[in-house]
Amino acid sequence: MDDKNNLLIHFLAALAYRTQKALRNAPEGFWDFDAGNKTRTPKELIRHMTSVLGYSRTFFIGGDYWPDPLPTFEDEIARFHDMLSSIKQHLENGDDPKDGITPERLLQGPFSDAMTHAGQLAMLRRIFGDPVPPENFVVADISSNNVSAKQPKPVSPDEMWPESEIN
Repeated sequence: MDDKNNLLIHFLAALAYRTQKALRNAPEGFWDFDAGNKTRTPKELIRHMTSVLGYSRTFFIGGDYWPDPLPTFEDEIARFHDMLSSIKQHLENGDDPKDGITPERLLQGPFSDAMTHAGQLAMLRRIFGDPVPPENFVVADISSNNVSAKQPKPVSPDEMWPESEIN
């Protein structure tokens, strides 16, 4: 496996970490929170993130990908992490993407799109009234071996942060 694929796998692990950080200990009702103005709910965002990553997987296996909604938020989260694992496996195997897609294009397109949505999940938590505590992501315990929903807790959380006092 080459350096670019290693970096893409680490990016997927960072995506798993940041997504779970945005979802960890979310209060009841967050999954269906509607912020208005046709904003996706957190449950819809996770399905969309899976769809975006499923699109990137089509460059390895062909076909198309359009996931139907699943009954629960937990099911959506499990499918999202299964998709991360599937893409990780293609990268680890050194599978060549079709249609001239390069690692750079995977990163600038669907991978970055999915990371943007992880940030939207965190933003929705703030709007919901339960902001995600900040941390120093440079020292986060992100492992390329872990794209699962079971992510470690922050290594360097901010103990004092103004957002913790939101009413």
